[in-house]
Amino acid sequence: MRIFASLLKNTNPKIEYYSRFSPSPLSIKQFLDFGRDNACEKTSYMFLRKELPVRLANTMREVNLLPDNLLSQPSVRLVQKWYMQSFVELLDYENRKPEDPHALNDFLELLIEIRNRHNDVVPTVAQGVIEYKEKFGFDPFISSNIQYFLDRFYTNRISFRMLINQHTLLFGNDTNPALPKHIGSIDPTCSVAEVVSDAYDTAKMLCEKYYLAAPELKIEEFNMKAPNKPIQVVYVPSHLFHMLFELFKNSMRATVELHENSKEGLPPVKAKVTLGKEDLSVKISDRGGGVPLRKIDRLFNYMYSTAPTPSLEPGIVPLAGFGYGLPISRLYARYFQGDLKLYSMEGVGTDAVIYLKALSSESFERLPVFNKSAWRHYKTSPEADDWSNPSKEPRDASKSTYKANR
Repeated sequence: MRIFASLLKNTNPKIEYYSRFSPSPLSIKQFLDFGRDNACEKTSYMFLRKELPVRLANTMREVNLLPDNLLSQPSVRLVQKWYMQSFVELLDYENRKPEDPHALNDFLELLIEIRNRHNDVVPTVAQGVIEYKEKFGFDPFISSNIQYFLDRFYTNRISFRMLINQHTLLFGNDTNPALPKHIGSIDPTCSVAEVVSDAYDTAKMLCEKYYLAAPELKIEEFNMKAPNKPIQVVYVPSHLFHMLFELFKNSMRATVELHENSKEGLPPVKAKVTLGKEDLSVKISDRGGGVPLRKIDRLFNYMYSTAPTPSLEPGIVPLAGFGYGLPISRLYARYFQGDLKLYSMEGVGTDAVIYLKALSSESFERLPVFNKSAWRHYKTSPEADDWSNPSKEPRDASKSTYKANR
């Protein structure tokens, strides 16, 4: 711990320095053009050796604004240590010229090490939140701050991995021979219906494992730009798969649990893919009974998870059970200026819609920036609600001390 404390003291000025810079958001088109037309490892190296520390520093400054009781949890401290170590290692390349015969290869290997080190960040932070809740309970104001922070923290992580993956896939030995058309992690002709089917098949296997049954899938496509042609988009298939897999899991579970004893069998889950001038949309519809309006927002809240607390054993890191699937799926959608929304009718079912930008030139990274506005969010006390709240018991107006002036 003393070594880490000394490291922290020496590194803090650098964190403060790099956090003064805003991250530089890139569009999918920029990622694509660089990887396809003029992929230069030296250029990527020169950009990443500055950009990665900037993105790390921005999120590390924000971590320190969290409540002390949360920062003191072992899991949160472990994640802080990972981030500090990665930041310090990246600083070694701050002034190392790309002409150094070993610089590019050493940097590539470091990026792979950092990516592996950060593999378990999501569930480890989730464990820290659970540790905090078990010790200190639930506070609405702190919960609001944690929600704000985790949305930004996990978005930062998605962007960090995107940059690392592009570099290692373009210039390392990570290239998948089964995906020769991919530019890094981006598919220039991503077939949306194929990703929908792949996500469904994976969720179906999981559903059949637990329930011994799974609803069928029906897919429809509406291509406004090129009628009767399959819909393709320039996108990161792994991001789309992540979102769809989560939505299918939820739809299948709700459908099976509601209709498992029905004589009519299980109603199908329906997927509708549409492409317009601005948006590419994917709607997943089920007949799983729906969710009350009161609970919709909670489905995206990290602090409201009703799932049983999973155990974090070394080497075994479960993501299922933390209740983070939907909120993180929404972050993936928003990362390139899209969104994920739920529309539910209690008693019937739920429609989940993923919105993506139809044009890669408009799909810019949406990145959190550490600045005064972010700082104020953590420091400002909650104001009194300026809308009436329903009381548990009807008020007896005859006993009211208020009398109208006549």
